Amino acid sequence: MADRPRVVVALPDPSECATVAEWLVAEGLEPVRRPTVKSAVEEMQARPFDLLLVDATFALQHGLHAGNRGRNPLTPTVVVGDSAAVNADVLRRRAMYINRPVERAMLVCTVSLAILDGRPTRRSPRKPVNRFNAVVNGVPSHIIDVSNEGLRLEIPQGRRSAPPPYFNVRVPAMGVVVIVQRMWARSWPKQGRVDVLRCGAALAQNRITAEQGWRAFVDTIPATTEGSAGWLQVK
Repeated sequence: MADRPRVVVALPDPSECATVAEWLVAEGLEPVRRPTVKSAVEEMQARPFDLLLVDATFALQHGLHAGNRGRNPLTPTVVVGDSAAVNADVLRRRAMYINRPVERAMLVCTVSLAILDGRPTRRSPRKPVNRFNAVVNGVPSHIIDVSNEGLRLEIPQGRRSAPPPYFNVRVPAMGVVVIVQRMWARSWPKQGRVDVLRCGAALAQNRITAEQGWRAFVDTIPATTEGSAGWLQVK
């Protein structure tokens, strides 16, 4: 998969299509606008892509979703529609759904999750750990699980709906610093409020020594055990 996941945007309304494409570019993705069924089919046949973002009529009545699953069974589809009936139909067809009018935060979250679901299974198991301190692009945060390929984080929720496509994670107590690529992000309730983001990230563009340091860190940190006082646990 390319560093910038390619998204075929098959939406017939020019304004909606342009706005969605702008949001995807801002999130580090590569949108390919194809406003007709014919142009979308041609694009899907001509080049690999990582996600089909498609109007409900195109997907269900003109067969774009079925065509995508037939040619690319592991490539996810996100359908944009405007009714509960369409939503139920989409879910039966194993796609994800966004209701109109499209909101940026919901779009980013759904697209990120869909792309993550379409990726191959991780090569190493995820290790849940007691929350401990990390710094994400200068913002104090917490790591909640790790693997050789990446980690999951809790980040204080600011004005952005998600972290940037690539960012630094630093674990000050261990001297570990790595660059990661955001795979998904979504708001997460905490103490009855939605005030943090949970984010999944994969190691990206690191030197060999940095990745070796990260894997040594993953091997060293103990997994969560019930009743444990934790390691580097936040007070």
